[in-house]
Amino acid sequence: MQKWIPLLALGAFSNLALAADWQLDNADSKVSFISVKKGDIAEVHEFNQLSGMLADNGEFKLEIPLNGVNTGIEIRDKRMQTMLFEVANFPTLTLTAQVPAELVEKLKPGELLSTEIDGVLSLHGKTQNKRFDVVVARLGPSSLLVTSQKAVIVNAEEFGLTDGVEKLREIAGLSSISKAVPVSFVLRLNK
Repeated sequence: MQKWIPLLALGAFSNLALAADWQLDNADSKVSFISVKKGDIAEVHEFNQLSGMLADNGEFKLEIPLNGVNTGIEIRDKRMQTMLFEVANFPTLTLTAQVPAELVEKLKPGELLSTEIDGVLSLHGKTQNKRFDVVVARLGPSSLLVTSQKAVIVNAEEFGLTDGVEKLREIAGLSSISKAVPVSFVLRLNK
């Protein structure tokens, strides 16, 4: 009887592993956005930190600490944190969505699927519904890759960020900064 206990424990553990949520792998995930200044000077920026999970019931949540914005210029990062995002009051961008559970279950390792996911984006105290065109790839039994098939446009006005954009424009002495920003992502989730 005693020699069966480890096998029973192993079986119970493997069932728990199968029922576990998918966790975002920060090292292999990226959210980036493009800013345009002076009409035609475009720069790519990213966020250093991401966290998220996909529950087996399809509930998805992605959180981005806005103090992790990375533009490649430290003073610009600080200005975006304080003047644009106002991280003291609004520290995190959050995306929530309900992903059809069968979408992940039916994908076999090596397969991919293009689909649309409706989500709710919360930023700067405001929320907006957004549609995300994504490609979901099953890399292996316990690994997913979700990428944007098309960039998502985030408009400063939708999230009460227009004043912050204007402050950044003034302090940098620029003629313009676009208020519409394309955002793209690559998210790896592991079970």
